[in-house]
Amino acid sequence: MANKQRLISLDVLRGITVAGMILVNDGYGDTYAPLQHAKWNGMTPCDLVFPFFLFIMGISTYLSLRKFNFKWSPQVGRKILKRTLVIFFIGLFINWFDLACDGRPLDFAHLRIWAVMQRIALCYCAASLFALFVNHRYTLQTVGILLVGYSIILLFGNGYAYDQTNILAQVDLNLFGYDHLYHKSPVDPEGLLGTIPAIAHTLLGFYACKLMMESKDTVEKVLRFLLFGAVMVFIAYLFTYLLPLNKRIWSPTYVLMTCGLCSMLQGILMYVIDIKGNKGWITPFLVFGVNPLFLYVFSELLAIIFGYTGISTLIYDGIHAIIANTYNASLAYAITFTLICLLVGYLLYKRNIYIKI
Repeated sequence: MANKQRLISLDVLRGITVAGMILVNDGYGDTYAPLQHAKWNGMTPCDLVFPFFLFIMGISTYLSLRKFNFKWSPQVGRKILKRTLVIFFIGLFINWFDLACDGRPLDFAHLRIWAVMQRIALCYCAASLFALFVNHRYTLQTVGILLVGYSIILLFGNGYAYDQTNILAQVDLNLFGYDHLYHKSPVDPEGLLGTIPAIAHTLLGFYACKLMMESKDTVEKVLRFLLFGAVMVFIAYLFTYLLPLNKRIWSPTYVLMTCGLCSMLQGILMYVIDIKGNKGWITPFLVFGVNPLFLYVFSELLAIIFGYTGISTLIYDGIHAIIANTYNASLAYAITFTLICLLVGYLLYKRNIYIKI
């Protein structure tokens, strides 16, 4: 299989994921049920999108650092440090921009520290350093240590409690203070301790890519992704009785389940695109896939602007005038918002403009 073909299927998977992230983040009014995150234990379709992105980032990290033979150098170190800091501070900027649009640009006492971009930054940094300094044969062992250690923290630290006695909430409260955290649930869904299993999540993507690169041909690559995914889903299911699926705390079973599903989807896409050559449908997802973080950041900033200027209400009211059902109108709004981002991405795509973050 040609390198270009392999990357196309990965870009399509990344594009599906980023489009999903935008879609589930940007409903309005009575949010369509499948676009709502599970309040606590359990999993909905929209709980797949962020973990899929981390798994894909693990694959991309392997491919990126493979070009340097996984060897440390000042050049590679600067690249990793720069990208980590850029992604992290863009996340802080998004949180600040929300405050600024609310008329509080200097209210740093209430600036939320954690969010999606910050978690992406830390996971990228950790996976990259692992790739450079640890023998890759120990990838699964490292994942096992992280997930088992985190399981112990959850089981002995009241980690499944939906209140501030939860050890995850306690660590964030004591280290960062209430005013710097997420306030829509007792536990910050992107808090510090939850980054431990998220790093394991990224390393599973790294390992899946290692398996793929060791394959002889495209068919074997597809089979390895499918088998690896099926095994993880099975293991996750076995342990859900002890450690239920839970996105808010990024439970170990949630890690295995979502990584497994993403791995199987990657295998399916490789079969459809690389073996069968069915590519007529992929352009919209390539648009999102080649500028993923830029379009995600753009969507976050645009949503904030729309919210504070009343544009969201104006668009939704126009849709609701046509679609009476409030849930369907909310879904139509989310689709409309995603299509706006697609249009911006398409203009970049047509001009071969790729904004790397």
